[in-house]
Amino acid sequence: MSTTEEDNQCIASISEVLQLLAGKWPFLVITELLREPQRFNQLRRNLGKISTKGLTDTLRNLEQHRMLTRSVFLTVPLTVEYSLTDKGKAFTGVFMEINRWKNEWDPVV
Repeated sequence: MSTTEEDNQCIASISEVLQLLAGKWPFLVITELLREPQRFNQLRRNLGKISTKGLTDTLRNLEQHRMLTRSVFLTVPLTVEYSLTDKGKAFTGVFMEINRWKNEWDPVV
């Protein structure tokens, strides 16, 4: 089986996305933010066992890759809210395909 240029591009794209979303937290953060925009502590509570540093690093990485936005509200105390960008919301289709694949190949018993 020979590899075409299209196959090579597909593999390279998948590799880039997997590097962006390395680990379990980016997927779970995106899933939480698909529900609604959330503040830092709200996200941390909803995610469970994530450390403050782990969440901070994950949010910075997703923001750097324009998957989410960080909005600062000048309240006392300062309020910061995270929400998905259109790019982040577009990832919904990937989650739906992962769910479809899982249900087809490893259905709930």
